[in-house]
Amino acid sequence: MARTTELTDLAERESLRSRLKIPLMLAPAVGIVVLLFGGGILVGLGQSLGYFPAIGLNEFTFEYYGSVLTDSNFLRSLWLTFRIAATATVLSSVLAVGFALVLRQKFAGSRLATFLFQIPLPVPHLVAASGIILLVTQSGLTARLAYALGIIDVPGDFPAMVFDEAGIAIILTFLWKEVPFVGLVVLAVLQSVGPQYEEQARTLGANGRQRFFNVLLPLIMPGIMSTSIIIFAFTFANYEIPLLLGTRFPSTLPVVAYRLYQDPDLALRPEAMAISIVLAIVALLLLIAYRRLARYAVR
Repeated sequence: MARTTELTDLAERESLRSRLKIPLMLAPAVGIVVLLFGGGILVGLGQSLGYFPAIGLNEFTFEYYGSVLTDSNFLRSLWLTFRIAATATVLSSVLAVGFALVLRQKFAGSRLATFLFQIPLPVPHLVAASGIILLVTQSGLTARLAYALGIIDVPGDFPAMVFDEAGIAIILTFLWKEVPFVGLVVLAVLQSVGPQYEEQARTLGANGRQRFFNVLLPLIMPGIMSTSIIIFAFTFANYEIPLLLGTRFPSTLPVVAYRLYQDPDLALRPEAMAISIVLAIVALLLLIAYRRLARYAVR
């Protein structure tokens, strides 16, 4: 009996040790991330509530939130931010599915096409933005080519696609970067599933449209939804690309917060932090709603 009890205790200790092994290994890295991220959130939240001892603010107040939320420019920037993020997300998902359906087929040069499709992935977003500037500005390569072909009289007749209120260049940059990201995930799902489900549907008399919407789309929907959530969160909170390619006014919310934060007048810092906190809350709420919509679509 004593031997059995000892073996049981030893087994329980080994089981506990195995369960704690991975959390203990991850604890240092997770602790640093939590400390830095959590500390930054607390400092930003405190400053947004008016606690900024460096400039003599020592009392908590919601004044800065009221100032931000009642500003018509804030709502305009919020709509611009949401529109760009939603447009980039939807278009990225649609184009990625189309590319994935093509690349899963075996044809001459399919490997080369897949390789070229992946090229944007390691390219930094700032480099992509520079390429878009060289390509679609009114003095860029596309405008000069259109002028050389006689499509436009002068390069200045080319539509303004950079520093425009519609954010076309911003969306194009996000598309060039994010379409391969979604496409490779969808392509991996399609390759893992194989053609058997489509063949069965074809045998039962389903046409191409029915096979796509009733067979393929439900299979790839989880991958589409998971990647589109990531894209939406990233584009909604991104400030580098809108800062480089967007108009001075209106600007996306991350750009507005960044400019207020960088202003030499430290009295504007609480408003910058208030916008950042509101931005984080809005992004979180949108992602929760989007996640529920994704689960419904998957079901």
